[in-house]
Amino acid sequence: MAAVTSVSFSAITQSAERKSSVSSSRSIDTFRFRSNFSFDSVNVRSSNSTSRFVVHCTSSSAADLPTVADTKLKFLTAYKRPIPTVYNTVLQELIVQQHLTRYKKSYQYDPVFALGFVTVYDQLMEGYPSEEDRNAIFKAYIEALKEDPEQYRADAQKLEEWACTQNANTLVDFSSKDGEIENIFKDIAQRAGTKDGFCYSRLFAVGLFRLLELANVTDPTILEKLCAALNVNKKSVDRDLDVYRNLLSKLVQAKELLKEYVEREKKKRGERETQKANETVTKCLGDYQYAGR
Repeated sequence: MAAVTSVSFSAITQSAERKSSVSSSRSIDTFRFRSNFSFDSVNVRSSNSTSRFVVHCTSSSAADLPTVADTKLKFLTAYKRPIPTVYNTVLQELIVQQHLTRYKKSYQYDPVFALGFVTVYDQLMEGYPSEEDRNAIFKAYIEALKEDPEQYRADAQKLEEWACTQNANTLVDFSSKDGEIENIFKDIAQRAGTKDGFCYSRLFAVGLFRLLELANVTDPTILEKLCAALNVNKKSVDRDLDVYRNLLSKLVQAKELLKEYVEREKKKRGERETQKANETVTKCLGDYQYAGR
């Protein structure tokens, strides 16, 4: 996936849409993320159930850390309304993976990671019926991980605004400049250059890609240079961006199924109401004719 940096998020989504000719009678096959990032088959219904298994984080003080089940329960307690499965399935898998990252000994919050999550979340929740619910779910999700949702949004916006003013050269050459964002990158590079000072994740990879997109970078070699400057493994980033592209494709298919389901149900409801109205009219006419005899 060496050329992934030349493709924007919108282009990825459009490409996925062209590939998703989905019939209303066909269900989506089970699809999986690598490294145990798996998803169950997507059905069009509402659910807020949690998995029965419990995953424990490994560290010197593991007994003091919350389990995955604790984090998921906290999320569901904070947001009690049912979430359609097309969204909830992915959210539940995301929170498992983010929990495992969050409680690693080497984890340290950084704005690039936040930008990656905000990007994934906004792509996932695009088209959600209620903006208010979308924001409430975001808040409950981040707070379940004992982090600050306002900080996530603020840092993501700050990076987006900065990236829009950059180009391929200035994006990579952060080490020779002074500034709030440049200092963030310097800190990441310093920590990533040590053995246990940096916790790489898929969301970090998505954050990097988002920066390149906003800077209008189309040269595939720039991602390689940026990874080298940040002391991040380019192969891992390529792999995880490929995973993210696959997720977008599956989401397009799942949302198309949801749309078809809703339209089909509306049509059936309309037909039932029309039939009921016709039966009522027929009955009234029959009663009128009977009374006139």
